[in-house]
Amino acid sequence: MAFDFILMLTENDRTIPDARARIDEALEGGVRHIGFKDVGLPLPELRGLADAIRAAGGRSYLEVVSLDEESELASARAAVSLDVDCLLGGTRADVVTQVTRDHPLRYYPFCGEITGHPSVLQGPESAVADSARRLCDLEHVHGLDLLAYRFAGDVPSLMRAVCGAVDKPVIMAGSIDGEARILSVAEAGGAGFTVGTAALAGEFPADTPGFAGQVRSILAMTGRARRSSTAPRRIALAAHDTRKSHLRAWVMRHAAALEGHRLICTGGTGRMISEAAPELTVRRLQRGSRGGDQQMGAMIATGELDAVIFFADPTVPHGGEADLQALTRLSVLHDTPLALGPSEADMVATALLSV
Repeated sequence: MAFDFILMLTENDRTIPDARARIDEALEGGVRHIGFKDVGLPLPELRGLADAIRAAGGRSYLEVVSLDEESELASARAAVSLDVDCLLGGTRADVVTQVTRDHPLRYYPFCGEITGHPSVLQGPESAVADSARRLCDLEHVHGLDLLAYRFAGDVPSLMRAVCGAVDKPVIMAGSIDGEARILSVAEAGGAGFTVGTAALAGEFPADTPGFAGQVRSILAMTGRARRSSTAPRRIALAAHDTRKSHLRAWVMRHAAALEGHRLICTGGTGRMISEAAPELTVRRLQRGSRGGDQQMGAMIATGELDAVIFFADPTVPHGGEADLQALTRLSVLHDTPLALGPSEADMVATALLSV
């Protein structure tokens, strides 16, 4: 996630009764990440929400607020049944992952001690960070949901501690009601944040009235805060053989900005970049001819990449032409930026990195 705003169609930890009608307003406002709770509406209506988000090309989220194991497992099964993209919340990752492990959804449980309804986060900062580490050691946990502003202590310090303790993305949830808090999330390294009740109540200053105006206002704040984000970006790099030197030159030009971020490369490209800039963090996939492009495509499909940079050469035939077409299709389908040349890659760098 490249520091995203997740709109929750919820109020007081319940999905709002008119959630389906609100989706069209939210999409008009430009939001692409939309979620709801597992309480407040019956399952058939929740399925209608998930289907509407998917049909609009958005990314769907279900957040669990169950307090006992039986209902939390029921919520996990509901998330699988609804085919949501992400399951947020819950406190029993060991049992929930038994339900979700064979489904493509991404699972972000709560870290720390969660009590009450609406939920609050308790315990010292160190205990929350320790909980975060233990959860992220689980194979089928893909990130964390942190109730940062439902914590009675130093919230910015807590967010920095948790984000610094784990390598997986952390989404901040609960009581984010203004630009100062959005900026604080970005500066702490959060991968995204949720807003629900505050947007429905019209608490954000907006140029236009109504719910769509609230969404546009929050998206503008998100864009401004993204420039201060410290969350590592995950950028895929690949190139046709005749364009590898161009990609190498691009990486060297942006090497300072790429430090601290995660570069995912097909085999030969990864070796070239590691040799040219050993200070960069490079993860090598298979070579393109041995399935590296397909591995990259799978990461697009599961939302693990913030952008794909593939320097293509359209002037000569390539055996991997079908692979590039597949990557292009997946990038469009999953709303992942794709750059096929240096100018486009510069735009990606400007949007995602401090260049």
